[in-house]
Amino acid sequence: MSWIKQIVIGDGERGLLYRNRRVQAVLAAGVYRYFDPFNRIAVVVHNVARPEYGGNDAEVLMASTDSEFTRHFLVADVGTDQVGLVLKNGKLEDVLAPGTRKLYWQALVQVEVQRVWMSESLGVDAHVVARLRQLGVLSKVAVTVDVPVESTGLLFVDGKLVRALTPGAYAFWNFHKNVAAEVIDLRVQSMEVSGQELLTRDKVSLRVNLAAGVRVVDPIAARTKVAKYGDYLYRELQYGLRKAVSAKTLDELLGDKASLDADIFAYVRGRVSELGLDVLGVGVKDVILPGEMKEILNSVVQAEKAAQANVIRRREEANATRSLLNTAKLIDESPTLMRLKELEALEKVTEKIGKLTVFGGLDSVLTQLISLKQ
Repeated sequence: MSWIKQIVIGDGERGLLYRNRRVQAVLAAGVYRYFDPFNRIAVVVHNVARPEYGGNDAEVLMASTDSEFTRHFLVADVGTDQVGLVLKNGKLEDVLAPGTRKLYWQALVQVEVQRVWMSESLGVDAHVVARLRQLGVLSKVAVTVDVPVESTGLLFVDGKLVRALTPGAYAFWNFHKNVAAEVIDLRVQSMEVSGQELLTRDKVSLRVNLAAGVRVVDPIAARTKVAKYGDYLYRELQYGLRKAVSAKTLDELLGDKASLDADIFAYVRGRVSELGLDVLGVGVKDVILPGEMKEILNSVVQAEKAAQANVIRRREEANATRSLLNTAKLIDESPTLMRLKELEALEKVTEKIGKLTVFGGLDSVLTQLISLKQ
């Protein structure tokens, strides 16, 4: 039996020499021979092309103060309020969660660990975001939010509103904290309240459709003072519509719909102004009556129109009679006008005659054919 133990370490490898199960040295690439008659020496070979140390004795090596070991290893000890960015050959390759301790070989790959304090800011730098997105780990370590134009983002940490976000792209570390973000649209939005069955003051049942324009002017108030500002606004539009309709008769509603819009607008705007909402306008789109009520109203409208037509007809007949009387008076006072009327009558008669035979000459036609007697 040979008492000489030979160990070969390749170029991309490093070996850990153990004697009596205690680490003694780090072996670089090469061939080593040890006299070991009692088999007390062991060597564990590691592939350092992947610099993460995978042995079970990592904590032992990290606790060692031997300069020989510190020359070959990098200890990444990330604080509980820090995030570790692992750079390999100058490129970001991994993220270490807060409180992580990890050991790396310092051999083929140059490893560097940068620590980011979360107590200063939860925001992730743009270049780090881009690299983490390339690595496909961004969603695992950070919360991302895109705030479009005409919108505002709200950042919540552990249920507490921290800050408002202007339009842009953001990412926030999501370690040991519950990080959430919401986007509030600041553009004008329309809201419709349809199919509301209501009673007027004179107990007429009808169905009304309402539309309103609204926008958020204070996103923080809209998000924090009411659970769902959209639902709250919808209910207030319903209440305002019922209150306004119940205060008017059917004739008042149909005769002056603008006043109904104004009443609803004043009520709703006063109710939601403290919630960061601005109601721009309210309008009743449709007033739908039951079938029998439609027939009654149609009969009333027909009777009113018939009466108006009868009045107009009588007025025009009186005007025509008055005009005829004035014409008769003028003819009676002027023989020349009388003669012109005779000639007009002659012209109308001749238009309908295909052939006319005249006896006695043209003077006879003018004097004897038509004679209007007084």
